[in-house]
Amino acid sequence: MSQKDYYQVLGVEKNASGDDIKKAFRKLAAQYHPDKKTGDEARFKEISEAYAVLGDEKKRAEYDAYGHAFQGAGGGKGFGGFSWGGTQGFNGQGMEFDLNDIFENFGDMFGGFGGRGRQVRGRDISIDIELSFKESVFGTSRKVLLTKNNVCSHCKGTGAKDGTDMVTCTTCNGNGKIRETRQSVMGSFSTVRECSACQGRGTIPKEKCGHCAGTGIVREEEEIAINVPAGIQNGEVIRMSGRGEAVTGGTPGDLYIKIHVKPHDRIKRDGDTLISTLPIKLSDALLGGTYSVETLDETVEIKVPAGIKHGEMLRIRSKGVPNGSRRGDFLVKISIEIPTKLSRKAKKLVEELKNEGI
Repeated sequence: MSQKDYYQVLGVEKNASGDDIKKAFRKLAAQYHPDKKTGDEARFKEISEAYAVLGDEKKRAEYDAYGHAFQGAGGGKGFGGFSWGGTQGFNGQGMEFDLNDIFENFGDMFGGFGGRGRQVRGRDISIDIELSFKESVFGTSRKVLLTKNNVCSHCKGTGAKDGTDMVTCTTCNGNGKIRETRQSVMGSFSTVRECSACQGRGTIPKEKCGHCAGTGIVREEEEIAINVPAGIQNGEVIRMSGRGEAVTGGTPGDLYIKIHVKPHDRIKRDGDTLISTLPIKLSDALLGGTYSVETLDETVEIKVPAGIKHGEMLRIRSKGVPNGSRRGDFLVKISIEIPTKLSRKAKKLVEELKNEGI
């Protein structure tokens, strides 16, 4: 950025008026602000740095005279450490520079830029729960006990004693924000911070709630019921909006539940399909037979056709994983067991089969 032409950054001529420079900056800031879909934080910083220089008559004159070299000049002339101020705005050294003032005609375009109107949000909570394989397939419900910050049930989060009113905060005069100007060897800084007395609300309880000491928040144990949907897989996360930590004057965070599924000793899963292996005798592979297969619902009798091959699949319909109004299938993989030892009679019979070309 240090080698770029500030006029080119804002897209204006060198003889542009102060109003033209401000209009160009507003247009670009509206386009590249990080809170917008078209936002680009790096580009936004770039145009903000350019405006911090060209928007100030003294700095613009120095820039026109010395170019970027004026940043390293002595005697307090340099713009130097331009800083990205986050929600507190931007502060150029030697001048008060608050983007809240620059965007005064933009209303709520940026969703409360600079902290004005920005919604405070409580912390998210993450927990882990373990399910059996069957619970993950058919769904289940769990209850967990969490100790966390909740909205006070007595004052409903206002912090006021029941039956009393809220009054204007005298610390910030009802603004919810406090502007502070500080002096340093590099110049003056103007910052805007949230009022700590009212947590940005602009009002405070006339009489404080005795259960939460006026904060509107209490730390307590809460039992939360979790509905686990059918078909959830290992590693998936359930989000419960607003069930995280509550915060004074804001919205609660979310609760995230990470699922861990214990594997089944006989059944595997492939999407909505369940698969198990069925060992069968060699004679049944040749002649056919009937076997019992345990699904997650019940025991099902299946017929093994004569001449079946090792590794072939038999399908039991609608005994797999639920998916909306339908269910997947249950596949049975055939594993033909080859005996390692044969009796004399069995060996003689096999030899006869061999002679028959089987």
